[in-house]
Formats: sequence, C-alpha cells, structure tokens
Amino acid sequence: MELRAAISSFLTHVRVEKGLSANTVSAYRRDLQKFEAFIQKRKLALEKIGPDDLVDFLAGLYRQKLESRTVARHLVTLRNFFRFAQMQELISADPSVNLESPKIRRSLPGYLKLEEVERLLEQPDSSTALGLRNRAMLEVLYSTGLRVSELIGLQVADLDAKVGCVRCIGKGDKERIVPVGRKALHVVEKYLREARPNLLGKSRSGGTSLFVNCRGGPLSRVGVWKILSAYGRRAGLRVALTPHMLRHSFATHLLERGADLRSVQLMLGHADISTTQIYTHVVEERLKQIYKAHHPRA
Repeated sequence: MELRAAISSFLTHVRVEKGLSANTVSAYRRDLQKFEAFIQKRKLALEKIGPDDLVDFLAGLYRQKLESRTVARHLVTLRNFFRFAQMQELISADPSVNLESPKIRRSLPGYLKLEEVERLLEQPDSSTALGLRNRAMLEVLYSTGLRVSELIGLQVADLDAKVGCVRCIGKGDKERIVPVGRKALHVVEKYLREARPNLLGKSRSGGTSLFVNCRGGPLSRVGVWKILSAYGRRAGLRVALTPHMLRHSFATHLLERGADLRSVQLMLGHADISTTQIYTHVVEERLKQIYKAHHPRA
C-alpha cells in the first residue's frame, strides 16, 4: 500500500474506530500531509521508510523554527501512524519505536495587561449586529477562559443568566460549568435580544448555536481567529492576538487577584494540575509583592 492510502486508512481508523475528536483528526491529517510531502521528495515507498528518514524530517521542522512542543506533537503523530501500519501488516518494523521525544521547554504563556483587555473590548461597534456579537464573544472569552473550540460549540441553552454560568464541553468530551461575569452576561443578553435574531434571519443551520456568523450559521474556529486578530491590530496590542491569549489573560488576572491554582484549574478544564502550574510564576510574583508590602523587614 502506498503512503497516501495508508494515511487515509489511519485517519479513518482514528476517527471511526477510536472516536477521536475532529480537531485531533485534523491535527493528525496536517502532520501526516507534511510528512508525506517530505517522503515524496525522497521517493520512498512506505515499507522503505527508516528511522533516519524520521530524524531528518523532525530536524527539518526544527530548521523551520518550530517549537519543541510542536515537533514532539509531530513525533506522536508518526508513532501512532506507524504503530497502526505495523498492526495492519503494511510494514514489518516500526521505524519510530526507538526515537526519543524532544525535551519540551515550558514557556510562559503570553497574556494581556488589564488596560490592554479594556482597550480590546472597546473596539467592536456595538451599534451593529456583527459588532454586538463580537463584543459579546470577546466578553465571554475573557470572562470564562474558554478554548475557541468550546466557544463555538456553545448553544443558547448552555448559558444560564440567572445563575451566572455557562456549560461547555471541553477536551475528551468532558463537561464543566464556568462562571460568567455580570458585564459579560449583560452584553450577551443584549446580543441575544438585538443582534442574534437579525443574523439568523431565515437560516436554520445555526439555530441553536449561541454565536452565529453573518449568514446565520455556526461560527468557525478560523472565523473567530480572524475577528480577534483584526481587533487586536485595531487596539494597537504589542503582540498578535489569539483566542488562547485571552484564555491566558483570564487565568493570569485571576491568580494576580488571589484566586488559588486549583480553582483556576477547574475553570480552565485542565485534567491535571501540572498543566495549570505553568502559571505558578504569577503566584510567586504575587507572594513577593505581599511579602514586600507587609513584612516589617522586607
């Protein structure tokens, strides 16, 4: 079997039999398409691919200035693919079996200062339907720390304005309840009353989605990224704005004001506290400030 056909079989396997999420399958597809292009240049058949070819492919990713975390993800994809190929008897030996994962340097997440968030939230023109939707979307992202996939998956019924919380489905189809601030709720309720019905029009495709596009259908991940990027430039932010940066800002600002790491973990939907511990630099800095402000010999 040629490499392209094997990749297609693998993607069907992880989607249908393994039941992996659409986002994970898309990530596998992107990684393997990149690997396929690399192997095509070497004109190698699937069974002729060896460990040296994988090492050269990964080295090429480093030369493209990709982070070690991204390179490690590509290696995981290759390991899963070749394990599948061996189980299907498409290859006799797994070339990825003895490859070591790159050491991942945990970098501090980028986040916005409070005044930058305020400036960002002022950018949408709330007098228009799209502007009001975008303002509501920004408010929810910053107020809840949701991932972009969780945001676009929100349904109208997931928002409980009386209780002040939103229900979302995170990684691994795990459900969690996240508080929503009063300011965000106010803007979302205004959006639901004044803007969403106009955006929906006669469309039925986005009928239950909380945030819909200009044609009345559900918003896409790419659509949200483009909206945020444009507002970030208009707000004159020092860095390119991404949905994850608002998530990091949410966590950082909570910790700076005294929230404990465990509570932030629950709100972010991290399965393991070690994932949330990347924010410990915030906690340490706050403790230093408290010490300096209150210790008599500081």
